Amino acid sequence: MTNQPSNQNAAAAGLRVDIGADRVAKVYAQAIVEAADKQGCRREVIEELGAIVRDVLPKVPQAAVVFASPKVAVERKEALVDRMAGGRLRPTTIHALKVLARHERLGVLADVVVAAERLADSLEGRKQAVFTTATPVEAAERARLVAEVEKAVGATLSATFTVDPALIGGLVVRVEDTIYDHSVATSLSRLGRQLKQRSIHEIQYGRDRLGTA
Repeated sequence: MTNQPSNQNAAAAGLRVDIGADRVAKVYAQAIVEAADKQGCRREVIEELGAIVRDVLPKVPQAAVVFASPKVAVERKEALVDRMAGGRLRPTTIHALKVLARHERLGVLADVVVAAERLADSLEGRKQAVFTTATPVEAAERARLVAEVEKAVGATLSATFTVDPALIGGLVVRVEDTIYDHSVATSLSRLGRQLKQRSIHEIQYGRDRLGTA
C-alpha cells in the first residue's frame, strides 16, 4: 500500500532519518493512516489528533513544551499522553502518539496531522481548498460557497476558510495548486492596469497624429 517502505522501516526501527520535517511528517502520517485503516477508524483518529493540536496544546503550553523537548524522557512523554487521553482517545490514537514520543517526533505533531488530513482527503477523493474572504463568513454562506465551487471544479472539497481584510471584498479560492480569484481588490488592480494601458495607447496615438501632421 505504501510507496515508501524504506522510510517507514527506518521510522519503525527508531532511526533518526534526516529527510526534512515535511518528509518526516508524511512518513508518520502514512503509517498512522494505514494503522487506523486496519481498525476502520481513519477519520476518527485524525480528528482526535487534530483536536490535540488545535484545542489542547494551545491551552496547555507546558504540554507543548514537553512534546517538543528532546531533553524530556520518553517515559514522561508517554505518561503525559496517557493523562491527556483520559479514556477519551481511541487506542490507535494513543498508540500513534506514543510511537511519535519514542521516535522524538511529538514536536512535529501538527505537521503530521496536516499531512494525515491531506492523505485522507486524497484517498477519499477530496481536494484541499482554502477560501479567503475579506470578512468572516457565516456557516450557511460557507456551505453555499463550497457547494458552488465543488460544482464548478467537479470535485468534492475539504474546505478551510481564512480572512484577509486586504481583499476589500469578494473571494479568493485556492484548490490545491489552482487559484480562483474573484476579489474586488484584484478587480480594481486589473482595472487600474487596463486604464494605464489605455492612457499609453492614447498618448502613442496622439504622437502618431502629430507626426503625420
